[in-house]
Amino acid sequence: MNNERAIAQILLKEKAVFLRPHDMFTWTSGIKSPVYCDNRLLISTVESRERVIQAFCEAIRPLKVGAIAGTATAGIPWAAWIAHELKLPMIYVRSSSKEHGRQNAIEGALPEGTTCILIEDLISTGKSSIAAANKLLEAKLKVTKVMSIFTYGFSEVDALFKAANLSFISLSNFDTLAQVAYDDKVLDSKTLDEVLNWRKGVVFP
Repeated sequence: MNNERAIAQILLKEKAVFLRPHDMFTWTSGIKSPVYCDNRLLISTVESRERVIQAFCEAIRPLKVGAIAGTATAGIPWAAWIAHELKLPMIYVRSSSKEHGRQNAIEGALPEGTTCILIEDLISTGKSSIAAANKLLEAKLKVTKVMSIFTYGFSEVDALFKAANLSFISLSNFDTLAQVAYDDKVLDSKTLDEVLNWRKGVVFP
């Protein structure tokens, strides 16, 4: 079984992704969605958490990076576990700079020019991920790639990352998860089509 399907099964098993096609969720951005992802639930599971960490590490090892960066707050535990597993330094990026002390946007310290992987738990609209990556670039670090557990696969996100000269990959994605949900009889064929068609009509705020 490939990692995309394995991770999708974990997300469904741990109820980290909720599918509610006939009672839409409202995201913070205002987008109405039949699916809601809360990967923070995974940090409390041991076996599933380990599988996700190993999938991240398998994807990162060939890239030969110098450090792991996490986004605050959801990316921090994953970045810490991955950095420990790969024996690499770790830093994390705040969503906004501290208003006191040294007013840091980045916690931890790396030499200029260090290559980093930025870890997110989720890429939805992509805007917060790109903002975090830009803070690393402003600190004269190199961002090899942004990585997440899950992405909804919006074409607009691909365009935003391309415009920012960044690349990203996710361990699993919306299409795979919807297909796994159908295969496991969580969705019937009609609802599967409705869920897949939803994404085509989403308008970014």
